[in-house]
Amino acid sequence: MKKKWKRNLLLLCLTAILVGLIGSGAALLYTEKERREARNVEIDQVNFNKLHAGEYTGEYAGGMYKWRANKVLVTVTAHKVTAIQLLEHAENQSAASADELFDRVIQAQSLQIDSISGATLTSKAYLKAIENALHKGVEM
Repeated sequence: MKKKWKRNLLLLCLTAILVGLIGSGAALLYTEKERREARNVEIDQVNFNKLHAGEYTGEYAGGMYKWRANKVLVTVTAHKVTAIQLLEHAENQSAASADELFDRVIQAQSLQIDSISGATLTSKAYLKAIENALHKGVEM
């Protein structure tokens, strides 16, 4: 009787592990296209020296599932980005990681910066929204 109970418990555990693995694999396959799309977002060069003073909003739709949709407000003073504020976001990243990324943009006066470790795809989405805002402020 005890052997049968142990065997049933072992089968139950193995079944639970197998179901978990299948579920994880299915989730990865389901999200792969969106993650690939996010990885391939290109951030254009913006000439910060040609920026007009003002406040500009920029949005990024966030990919096919809108997981990284966001909206930012960028403040430009004397051809320099002086502040970036996250107005809306769909991602569950901490505000600290967005602030750290925004500080990097302000310090470098460039969008060609390192992303936040552990939030690479979300960082690219935020940078794309900033880029879209800055295109509104570039001198023609």
